[in-house]
Amino acid sequence: MTLHARIAAPADLPAPGSGPDIASGGDYDLVRRTVEFISTAFRGQPTLAEIAHALQTTQTHLEATFRRWAGLSPKAFLQAVTIDHARRLLAEGLPLLDAAHEVGLSGPSRLHDLFVRHEAMSPGAHKARGEGIELTYGFSPSPFGRAIVVATGRGLAGIGFSDASAEGDAAALADMVRRWPKARFSRDDAGIAPLAARAFRPDEWRAESPLRVVLIGTDFEVRVWEALLAIPVGQATTYSDIATRIGSPKAPRAVGAAVGRNPVSFVVPCHRVVGRSGALTGYHWGLTRKRAMLGWECGLLAREG
Repeated sequence: MTLHARIAAPADLPAPGSGPDIASGGDYDLVRRTVEFISTAFRGQPTLAEIAHALQTTQTHLEATFRRWAGLSPKAFLQAVTIDHARRLLAEGLPLLDAAHEVGLSGPSRLHDLFVRHEAMSPGAHKARGEGIELTYGFSPSPFGRAIVVATGRGLAGIGFSDASAEGDAAALADMVRRWPKARFSRDDAGIAPLAARAFRPDEWRAESPLRVVLIGTDFEVRVWEALLAIPVGQATTYSDIATRIGSPKAPRAVGAAVGRNPVSFVVPCHRVVGRSGALTGYHWGLTRKRAMLGWECGLLAREG
């Protein structure tokens, strides 16, 4: 079984290491609307001209903006994200990695997986709701919109996203504060920027210089999040599979709740978890971003093919 559309060739992708520039909220809104349009109209395989016309912009502006923010062209995203076929592949037990092999791609890069090292903060820190923990946060552009990045002195503790609204940043911060309400938060955009760059730029993924991730949660949550870190780029798994992997086969719902509470979006890849049928299920930061992350990773695979 093969994908309906061949995943984009490396020539369709930006040069390795190219990352998003600082762009206006309007630019990200265009990217968001592009992802939404492609995700609903992909069966018709619309051309770039048709997509630009539907979004009331020019082909040149659409191409440049989408590449800058998403890291690949609209054409590559259209070809990579074939959600209906992915559902069938997963429902039949075929991992996305095998599908990638069938269209002539080499295996996915393990750089991201090797690049991340994690440790769990003591359960007491979570039980105390973060009391005594100093957390620094900042906002930074990312391929998936404006991100909030949170860190302790020991490493990265959170990544979330700010939606394009007047209250977006405040809501993103409040989401993090709710997780550890007694922690002390201080803002430092410049200090956080290197962490954001390392998380979202493939040229910063180096196994010899791993990104330290600090997991702050209950024992059960940490076990689930550690299982998420074991899902390679280009593959997907289910809540039931994770439940079995951590020794709690009868607890897929509890696993789903823990996945939903993952505070480190993208780096701890909860976006790679799907429903038993293979359908994309709920995502704390929105299904549009989940689709964008899966498509972005397909783009990385294509770049290596």
